[in-house]
Amino acid sequence: MVNKVILIGNLGKDPEVRHLDGGSSVGRFSVATNESYKDKSGEWQNLTEWHNVVVWRQLAERAERSLKKGNMVYVEGKLSTRKWTDKEGNDKYTTEVVANTFRLLEKRESTGTTAYPPLPGTQDEVVSTKPVANPQTAVSEPTSEVEDDLPF
Repeated sequence: MVNKVILIGNLGKDPEVRHLDGGSSVGRFSVATNESYKDKSGEWQNLTEWHNVVVWRQLAERAERSLKKGNMVYVEGKLSTRKWTDKEGNDKYTTEVVANTFRLLEKRESTGTTAYPPLPGTQDEVVSTKPVANPQTAVSEPTSEVEDDLPF
């Protein structure tokens, strides 16, 4: 089974961090993701989805130091639903992203360009090519794919 969430979006406000009696820290912040689509009449519509994110311990302290409202952030974690009771005794449910990592995606102020560090896993991507006998005259071609039994 897999429970994995990856978000890239903007912080809605500064993280709120609480320090618990046992010495642990818990932080909470919201991330907005945007999606554009054409409606039936051909007009572009923008849809913003808000995600509640929870970070624990050192990650909460790092979020408190480095994240600010409006920052673009990469968040990776899992979905978690918890049950709680409101003041009237009604059961309520909240679904949150419990992050196990995040990365600030910041803009360089001096050049106006965006400097995104590599996302987890992207530095491991390798393009496979056939060996080349004479690299100055030959053109390399991708190797043929290995067939598997996967239905997709």
